[in-house]
Amino acid sequence: MIEQELEEVFGEVKRSKMTLIGMLHHRRDPSKVKKAYAYAAVAKAEGVTFFYFTPGKVNIKQHKILGRTYENGQWIEKEFPFPDVIYNASYLASEKTKHIFDYLYDRIPFTSHSIGDKLSVYNRINKANKFKHYLIPFYELTKVQIFFDMIKRYQKVIIKPLSGHQGGGVVLIEKDGSKHYKMNDAGVESSMNEKQLLEWLSPKIQEQDYVVQQFITSQTKAGHVFDFRLHVQKNGEGKWVITSIYPRIGRLGTITSNMGSGGYSTYLDTFLKTEFGDTWYDIQRYLEQFALSFSNHFDSLYDDELDELGIDVGIDANQKLWLFEVNWRPGPPNIYSLELDVAKNTILYAKYLADTNKR
Repeated sequence: MIEQELEEVFGEVKRSKMTLIGMLHHRRDPSKVKKAYAYAAVAKAEGVTFFYFTPGKVNIKQHKILGRTYENGQWIEKEFPFPDVIYNASYLASEKTKHIFDYLYDRIPFTSHSIGDKLSVYNRINKANKFKHYLIPFYELTKVQIFFDMIKRYQKVIIKPLSGHQGGGVVLIEKDGSKHYKMNDAGVESSMNEKQLLEWLSPKIQEQDYVVQQFITSQTKAGHVFDFRLHVQKNGEGKWVITSIYPRIGRLGTITSNMGSGGYSTYLDTFLKTEFGDTWYDIQRYLEQFALSFSNHFDSLYDDELDELGIDVGIDANQKLWLFEVNWRPGPPNIYSLELDVAKNTILYAKYLADTNKR
């Protein structure tokens, strides 16, 4: 009897020392959030207590959260104290819950922090200078004259929404003679004169914030546009590691290689051997080195530490690397079984954050 009581006491002490990680999400049901199970499984394997919650289930007065934990094949609702660290896995659901989000943010370490929109990211890298030569000329499209100056200088430009994602709203426009232009809008090609282009462009600038950028040709031998997604994360030591590098290839005739707009992927070494022949391994090492050196540099440009990045780069005909975009909540492509790799890094980094904060 005494032995059993001692075991229970020591069990409670042991559990109390375990790191408590809360996954904050806008969806009520964790079974509808595919990655939640992966995080719960990894946390269990790593000896970490993990629960899922939404802002509406937070009791600020009592410092309690009604969360869900995965037990015996299902998500069980339980009450938890405030966690040691919060993995903020999605956007803020509504203005109504913003005060809860802010309250938690001020008191508990969050794993993820926004990097800002495309223009602020570009300006930050540009100002820091070290990786400036990888940037593609890029301006906010506040008036049509900026567009015409760019297309006169570069002949081919793309315009895209300032806060767009998954390649949505990207349009390629190229000069076709002195007063004519070709346009590729989501794979639909058209031709227009300067007056028609002006009529199309003016209302677009009014309705949404756009940027205009030099078009960089990053194409396969068969004429498909492509880029590389460099997916990096912080590990259990708070250091950047490469989770995956994979090519994204666009459908023929499209101007973006994004998976959400019909792009596809393949294994990195297969793609590099096909496209770059004997120099394939040099290109792979180049991508790996860039991924880590850029991540460390980019992280240093922010006050809050970053945890995960999706860096999109292209390589032109001269094998020069160009930085297309930096994303702060990248998702692995469905064709790879990377959910557990991503979850492992996230959980171990969260544990590192909690331990660092306790110290």
